[in-house]
This record gives sequence, C-alpha cells and structure tokens, in this order.
Amino acid sequence: MGVDAAAMEEMYEETLKNFTEGSIVKGKILSVHDGDVLIDIGYKSEGIVSAQEFNDLEEEPVGQEVEVFLEQLEDKYGMIVLSKRRAVQQRAWDYVVNECSEGSLVEGTIKNVVKGGFIVDVGVDAFLPGSQLDVVPVRNPEEHMGKTYEFRILKINLDRKNIVVSRRELIEESRRESRRKVLAEIQVGQVRTGQVKNITDFGAFVDLDGIDGLLHVTDMTWGRINHPSELLKVGDELEVMILDVDLDRERISLGLKQTKDNPWEDIESRFPIGGRVHGKVVNLAPYGAFVELEQGIEGLVHVSEISKEKIKTPVGMFNISDVITARVMNINSDERRIGLSIKRMEIEDEQELLTEYVNKMGPATSSFGEILRENL
Repeated sequence: MGVDAAAMEEMYEETLKNFTEGSIVKGKILSVHDGDVLIDIGYKSEGIVSAQEFNDLEEEPVGQEVEVFLEQLEDKYGMIVLSKRRAVQQRAWDYVVNECSEGSLVEGTIKNVVKGGFIVDVGVDAFLPGSQLDVVPVRNPEEHMGKTYEFRILKINLDRKNIVVSRRELIEESRRESRRKVLAEIQVGQVRTGQVKNITDFGAFVDLDGIDGLLHVTDMTWGRINHPSELLKVGDELEVMILDVDLDRERISLGLKQTKDNPWEDIESRFPIGGRVHGKVVNLAPYGAFVELEQGIEGLVHVSEISKEKIKTPVGMFNISDVITARVMNINSDERRIGLSIKRMEIEDEQELLTEYVNKMGPATSSFGEILRENL
C-alpha cells in the first residue's frame, strides 16, 4: 500500500524538526574521495567535510559514525554545510561551561603569541595576558611556544565565548606556600641554596624557595668590592648563610662571605709584625695606599710611611696594580687593619749598607758611622 503525498509531506516536516542550524548532529561516513568526506546525517541531502578536519578517521572509514556541526541546512547549491572541527570546538566549549568555573584549574598548551599575550589551547582557545604567564617579566615569549602548563580560569564570557586564564596566580600560590614553609624552618646560622633574583647598588636579592633574602654588599666578600655586579649576576646560584630573620616583616639577611673562612683569623701568624710582605696596590686615597696582601686582606701604607722624603699624596708615587714590598708595622685584627711601611725598609736598608761600609773600613770610621746612624 503506497503512502499518499500528504503523509510524505508530514514525514518530511517531522524530519526537518530534528535538524537545527548551530547544533551538533550524528552522521555516517558514506565515502572518502580526493580529501573530501561525504557524510549522511539523515537529511534529504548529504554534506561534505574536508578530511583535514578529522584526526580520528578509521582505516576503513565508510560507515564510521561521527559528530558534526550543522552550520547551514542548505547553501546556494542546495547542500547542507557541516563541520567536524566546529563540533569538536563546541563539545570542548560545552565541557568548559558545564564542568569548569571561574577559579578552576585546566591544563593547556601555548599555541600562539598575540598582541598583549598568548593563545592557549585548553580544549578551546583561551587568552593568557602576557603579565599572567609568570611572576617575572617574560623576555622571550617564543621559548614558551608549544609548552604545556596548568592554568587557573580567571574569566568566562558566555556571550562572546571568551576565556581568560592565568599561570601567574598558581606560581604565586606555590611561592606563598613555599614562603610559609621556609619561614617555619629557617634559622640563623643555616646555610641555604638560593638564586640571585635582582642586583642593586647596595646588594642583591636572593630567592630562597619563594621568599627573598637580602645579601648586603658588605656581606658578599672578605675582600674589596665596589659594586655587587662585580661578583654576581642575575640567575647565579649561591650557598648563603642566614644572618638574621624578622618573622613579622618576613625579612631575611644573608651572608656569602660567612660561608668561607675568615682570612683575618690567625692573621699575625701569616703576616708577623716586623716581617716583609709583597702586595698589589688596589686603591689610592689622599692619606695613603691600600695594598692587597691576599684575597680579603689589605694593608695601608700611610702617606707618612711611603718615603723618608715628605710626601703629600700617594698619587704619582704608585699606580693601581703596582706590586710593592713593605714592612708590617702593626695589626688590629678587631678593626681589620694592617699598618705597612716602605719608609722603614728604606731606613733599614741604608743602615745595613752603612754597617757593611763601617765594618769594611775598620775602627777609624766607627765614630762617624754612629753619628750617621743616629740621624737616619
């Protein structure tokens, strides 16, 4: 028994009700030819989707059931317009809307650098502001391309289908937790590993697992240093000693030189008073010349101890890096001072020459020699 035209029309109208533009529908692959996939969704005509939109085609795809996005029921050629890619994106968006909320965590891969930040693939494209990638300024955005991180969802705009994410918030949370842990464990006298985070005129800030400590320039080395950059650079890893901890203000003072032996200990055994020493001129002041005897140890040749002749300034008498010989006159280990004299050596050398001369000439010159020695 045949079906009359009215019944056919009714069935057709009922079928159309099942298809809504902008929805996801199921279909079956009829064929794959020249990069095109022909799909039957049960409508009056089939749709064609580029094979490039599929990443899950079976080896024998005919008959495979797929989900596609119904973009248009009929184009100008009377064909339905379908998209596999948009179906995947819509499912991902539906997951974000139904399963995620502002503040929740998602994993994503950075796929593009754009003006003001990055595009992150979290199933759908999300925007990551440049300031939200890390706690420190990003100097080379390209090095993060293709890397997968965990992000926190900051904002979801349903109308515009826009998502904003942040990685910085997670890093800051982790650092706060690390900071609480460090403050609970840290004690004066401990030696800890840290990384130089910033350098200033007065010192360097060192990151100790999420909390910064100040390494003052005076605690960097036992020797002379004019600026912290002479010794350190950002990124250096250091073994530093905890010198002071202020829990209320979360301030930590650090020492680098304290992790090394103090060169001023047993100083007199290495540089006995009266002994001759060799050193390098490292600084000139109006009142004298500073001489480095070994790393961390300097002595001062006062302007009055440079020569028997009256000298007003050491400038012109020495150059930086000159190597000189001097006599140790005095040591104050508490104040870390060593007094040196070149003049005393000149006098002693002249006395020695005179003594040799008198000894050679005999008793007749002894009285004359005594007079000379008294005036040296």
